[in-house]
Amino acid sequence: MTIEWLQLLHYPSGFVLAQGTGLTLDFGRISDNIPFILQGIPITLAFSIVSALFGFTWGTILSIFKISNIKPLKWFADIYTSIFRGTPLILQLAIIYFATPQLTGFTPTGFQAGVATFALNSAAYSSETIRGGIMAVDRGQREAAMTLGVKYPTMMKDIILPQAFKNILPALVNESIALLKDSALVSTVGALDLMRRGQVVAAEKFIYFEPLIFVAIVYYVMVMGLTFFAQRLERRMRKSD
Repeated sequence: MTIEWLQLLHYPSGFVLAQGTGLTLDFGRISDNIPFILQGIPITLAFSIVSALFGFTWGTILSIFKISNIKPLKWFADIYTSIFRGTPLILQLAIIYFATPQLTGFTPTGFQAGVATFALNSAAYSSETIRGGIMAVDRGQREAAMTLGVKYPTMMKDIILPQAFKNILPALVNESIALLKDSALVSTVGALDLMRRGQVVAAEKFIYFEPLIFVAIVYYVMVMGLTFFAQRLERRMRKSD
């Protein structure tokens, strides 16, 4: 594949002359590095899954805090959400990765710092989604459960949350997809995920188009696979209704 582009020649007078030249994209040059890049897929998936599980669990707890009548818990959840939604994700990652050794003496790996950062950040966003799902459940079901003497934790676990999660499944899937794509940020702290491995190959071969385009294709396939799985799961849940 040949792409014609412009090479700019600068002259002392300040004028720029455009001259045509050729740039060849040859994926055969990275064929021996493809297995190395693909080894980043399990790391990226593990990072995304673990972060999502911790994030959704913590987000569920935060959502319960937000609808609680206990003011300190509600204030804590609101302030927490405000902080993590109001600051850049990459800044949060840098603080956790670089500041944790200074504050605690413990040096996290890139994977550990990434999981902690993305779980805490994802919880802030998913808590609002889950809160909305909880509030959308018919209030009469809560009143009926309370009339029957069902305790609040049991009511939330067995009656309210299952219905809420069914209603907000598409939103949670979108959050998972965003988490999978944003996971590329852990490459900035040295984790050997898919993105980082593509960068390593690019630096080793002194070429960037081929390895990064290949990485983009792999990310696209994973995201489309997750979207297809979510659509099938949503259809099955609708049938169960």
